[in-house]
Parts: sequence; structure tokens; C-alpha cells
Amino acid sequence: MTTTDTGVRGSLDGVIAEALEAGGLEYEHPQPGAWLVSLQGEHKLATMCWLVVGEHSVLVEAFVMRRPDENHEKLYNYLLSKNSRMYGVAWAIDSAGDVYLVGRVAHHSITADEVDRLLGCVLEYADGSFDQLLELGFGSSIKREWVWRVKNGESTANLRAFARFADPERG
Repeated sequence: MTTTDTGVRGSLDGVIAEALEAGGLEYEHPQPGAWLVSLQGEHKLATMCWLVVGEHSVLVEAFVMRRPDENHEKLYNYLLSKNSRMYGVAWAIDSAGDVYLVGRVAHHSITADEVDRLLGCVLEYADGSFDQLLELGFGSSIKREWVWRVKNGESTANLRAFARFADPERG
């Protein structure tokens, strides 16, 4: 790494720190140029998002969910249909089929406001789509879990978002 690279990384670290502190966000800063931010949601309790300063851009990457058990094509088509209307990040899958939000932003575009905007988009896309993604990718498992919980007198409270399709009494 050259001195210029160190200077750019330090400058961007300052901008990112400013944005995270201003937003009151929980984060870790394990090394210069790398930030792991916890974005608290309503549907997905937390989305962990990396901000990593690279040579020419800042990587934005957030794990959303593991590889779906079912309806792969339908779920991946759903994700791809959303990409053209998204800001800063896009849906992606890794070699295992796990679902992420990923983007790269040029160094000169990184401001505290832009970091806030990017993290807001990550949270909106991950949290706002989470129930739909789970229904598409894990619907059969959710239905089985609902039936098992009812049969065994267990609470279905944390499955209530799926009651419209998982609860046999509603069907």
C-alpha cells in the first residue's frame, strides 16, 4: 500500500465513522478500511453490512439469507426483477446460492450522507423483502414448523408474518 492509499483509506475511514456515529449505528472497525455495521430491522432482526475501502471504490456487502430450500428459479427471478430499480446495491448470490446485497461506490462519491443513503437502502431492501424471500425460499419448512408448533402447544408468535399461508385454519 502506498502513502496515498493509506491517506485515502484514512480519509474515508473518517467519513464512514462520522456517518455511523451520526446515525447511532452499532458497528465494528476490525481494521483500517473495514467496517461491519449492524442494521436493525423489523422483519429481519439485523442485517450485517460490510463497508470495505478498496483501491478505487468502497465495497458494500450484506448477507441477507442462506440458499433457499425450494423455488430457486422463482426466488432468483424475483431478485433480478428488483435490481433495475435499486440504488447503490444489487441482489447477488454466491457460489453456494446464498443471497446478498452487493455494490461498489467510487471513493470520490463517499460522503457521510452517501454512506447513510447506502446503508438505508441496504436496510430497506433486506428488511422490506425478507418475508417474501422466506416465503418463496422456505415456504414448505415454515408450514411444517407452524403445524408442529400448534400440535405441540408452542407459540407461533414469531411466525405470524407467515400466517396467511402457513396457518391451515386460514387456508
